[in-house]
Amino acid sequence: MADLPIKDDIRPEQLGKAVSERYLAYALSTITQRALPDVRDGLKPVHRRILYAMRELGLAPPASFTKCSRVVGDVIGKFHPHGDQALYDALVRLAQDFSARYPLVDGQGNFGNVDGDNPAAMRYTESRLTAVAQVLLEGLDEDAVDFRPNYDGKDREPVVLPGAFPNLLANGSNGIAVGMATSIPPHNAGELCAAIIALIDNPALAEAKLLKFVKGPDFPTGGIIVEDQASIADAYRTGRGGFRVRARWKKEDGQRGTWQIVVDQIPFQVQKSKLIERLAELIEQKKLPMLDDVRDESAQDIRIVLIPKSRTVDADILMEQLFRLSDLETRVSLNMNVLDGGLIPRVMSLKDVLASLINHRRNVLERRTEHRLEKIAARLEILEGYLAVYLNLDKVIRIIRNEDEPKPKLMTAFKLTENQAEAILNMRLRSLRKLEEMQIRGEHTDLTKEQKDLKKLLASDKLKSEKLIEEVKAVDAKFGQKTELGKRRTTFSAPPDIAADVDVLESLIEKEPITVVCSEKGWIRSFKGHQEPNDSVKYREGDRERFWIRAETTDKVMLFATDGRFFTLDCSKLPGGRGNGEAIRSFIDLPPEVDLVTMFVHRDGRKLLLAATSGHGFVTGEDEAVAMTRSGKKVMTVPTGTEAAVCRFVEGDMVAVIGENRKLLLFVLDEVPELARGRGVILQRYKDGNLLDVCVYTNKQGFRDVNNRTWTTSELKEWKGARAQAGRLVPRGFAKSGKFG
Repeated sequence: MADLPIKDDIRPEQLGKAVSERYLAYALSTITQRALPDVRDGLKPVHRRILYAMRELGLAPPASFTKCSRVVGDVIGKFHPHGDQALYDALVRLAQDFSARYPLVDGQGNFGNVDGDNPAAMRYTESRLTAVAQVLLEGLDEDAVDFRPNYDGKDREPVVLPGAFPNLLANGSNGIAVGMATSIPPHNAGELCAAIIALIDNPALAEAKLLKFVKGPDFPTGGIIVEDQASIADAYRTGRGGFRVRARWKKEDGQRGTWQIVVDQIPFQVQKSKLIERLAELIEQKKLPMLDDVRDESAQDIRIVLIPKSRTVDADILMEQLFRLSDLETRVSLNMNVLDGGLIPRVMSLKDVLASLINHRRNVLERRTEHRLEKIAARLEILEGYLAVYLNLDKVIRIIRNEDEPKPKLMTAFKLTENQAEAILNMRLRSLRKLEEMQIRGEHTDLTKEQKDLKKLLASDKLKSEKLIEEVKAVDAKFGQKTELGKRRTTFSAPPDIAADVDVLESLIEKEPITVVCSEKGWIRSFKGHQEPNDSVKYREGDRERFWIRAETTDKVMLFATDGRFFTLDCSKLPGGRGNGEAIRSFIDLPPEVDLVTMFVHRDGRKLLLAATSGHGFVTGEDEAVAMTRSGKKVMTVPTGTEAAVCRFVEGDMVAVIGENRKLLLFVLDEVPELARGRGVILQRYKDGNLLDVCVYTNKQGFRDVNNRTWTTSELKEWKGARAQAGRLVPRGFAKSGKFG
C-alpha cells in the first residue's frame, strides 16, 4: 500500500493572539521555574534540585566529598535538563562563603574568591551538603511535602523542601524575570529565629515590633549599614527599599606621625580586584587629591591599605570622598518579590514572609505527625498480633507445622488481621523467647503513649505552636548568634551628615575645563579643555551630536526629560573622551520611551521656565530641581498624551510662545506663577496642534528667532496680549521652523 501523503497541520490564527499566548507561557515559566524563589524554602527550582540530588547521592556531612561533575550529571539527568555550566554556577554560589551567608554546599577545591576569579572546572572540585542544607531537607521521608514527576516522568522530585531553616531571608535571593525581579539581601538566622518565635506567640504582632529582632541585613562580607531606622522600617513594611553599605575601616598609626587606612571588610558582592582598580584609576585621574597610593595586602582576610598624601590629611574626610567616588559604599536593594505558595508572585513585607514560613512549617508538622501516626498504627497492629499469639505459642507452632495454608487458620483461631498473620508467619524462631515478649509489651506501651501524645498535638493549636517554637529554638542553637557561623558580621552606624561634607569634598576636586558631549542616541562623554564643535569627534554609526556644553570638573550638569523629571550628573564622574562614551541611561533611570529635552550646567539661584506640549507651563527654581539620585526629581506633572517640551532660563520680563499652528503670543512674565512642582497654567491655547517653543526675553531688547534675527517690541505690538490667548500668525520673515534662538 502506497504511503498516504502527509498533510500540513496549518490553522489560521491571529498573529497578535498567537504571540501573546506564547509570550505569556514563556513569562510564566521564567517567573515560576527560574527567577523567583519560593517563600516557603527560599529556593529556586535549580537550587532545590541540586540539594535533593545530593541527598539522593548520600552526600550528607558525615559522608566523603564527591566530584561536582557527578552531582551536576545527576541533576541534569534526573531533574533539571538545562546547561551544565549554568547549573554548576548555581552549585558554586551555594558553596561560596562570601556569597551565601549560610552556605548550603560544603565545597572542596577552588570555588572562586572575592576578587572575582572563576572557580575551577567541575571535574576538579568536590562537594557535599552542609548542616544547614540537612535542616532544610529534614522530613522528606516523612511525607512532609508533596512530590511531583520529574521532566520525563521516570522519577519524582519535591515541590518544595520542608525548610526548617529560614533560608529565604537568611541567605537572600536575586533574580530577574519577565516584567519583575527579586532582590533579597541575607539576614542573621539568630535574629530571624527570635522574630519567628515572637510571631508564633503573637500572630497579631505589629510590623514595627519585629524590627526589635530583625535589625537589618547581615552580609557574609560584613560591612557597615548606614541607613536611618525610619527608612529601614519602611523597607520591611512595604517589601521594597534599599540599604547603603560601607566598607569597614580603621586608622593605623605608623612611625614619626605617619598613618594609613586599612579596609578589612568591603560591601556585599563587590569584587575586591575591581574595587582596587577603580581606586587606582581615580588616583591617576587626579580625582582623589588626598590619596597617594592603594595596596592590596590581603591573604585569607581582606586587607586594603590606603596611603594618604600627607599626615595632615583628615582620615574621615578622605574616606567620605572615597565612599562617594568608589564602591567602598554601595546600595543593596530590597525587593521581596517571591512566589506565594509556589505559584503566585507578589511583593511581601517582612511579616508576610515570616508568617508564610510559619504556616508552611505548621503544615509540615501536621503532615509529619500524621505520617508518624500511620506508622505507629501499623506497628501497633503487628505488636498486638504478636501479643495475641504469645499466650498460646504451642498452638501457633502446631498450626504452622500441620496446615498447608496456615495463614487463614491463624486468622480464624486468634482473630488476626491479614497483616498480623503475615508478620507472625515471618517471625524467626529465636523471637519466641520470654524476653522478646517483654520487649514487645514495652514497645507497645511506648508507642501507645506516643500515639496519644501525637493525637493531642494534632488537636491543639497551642501544642502545635509550642512544638514549632521548640523546632525553631533547635535551629537557633545550631546556627544562631551564639555559634561561630551565626555571629552578626554587619554592623550599623548613623547616616553621615552628607550636606556638611559636600563643600569640603567638592573643594578637593581639581578644577579643570572640560567639554561635555552627548549624542542624539544618549551617549555621553567629556573632553579635556573647552572645545568648539568639530568633525574630529566621532560617533557611533547612525548617531550624531546633540548637546555640546562647556563646563568645569567641579560643575554639575542638569538634564530635563520629557516625563517632567530633572536629573543631575557630577562632571567629575563623567566618562572620558576615549571611545564613544557611555550610555546616559547607565547614570540615570531613564525609561526607553522618555527622551531628553535639554542639558545645561547648573548655576545657583537661577530660575527656569518649563512648558509642555499641551501649552501648560510655570516658573521653578533651578536649585530646587537638583537631584543627585538615579531616579531624578519629578518637577513637572505630564498627563498621558503630552510631554515636557521646553526648559528655558528666566532672563527678562516677557514671554514669547509659539505653537505648531505658527501662532505667536507675547505676554508679561508676571502672569506665569512660580511653583516647586506641578502642571502649571495655560500659556497659549490651541485648537489644533501643540506648543512648539517658548522663550523669555527683555521687553526693551526683544528676542531672536532660530535664524538669529532680532524682533523688537515695536515690530510685535499686535502680538502682545494676555496669557492663555490663542495669539496670531507669526509675522512675515519669521523663521520657518518656528523656533526661537
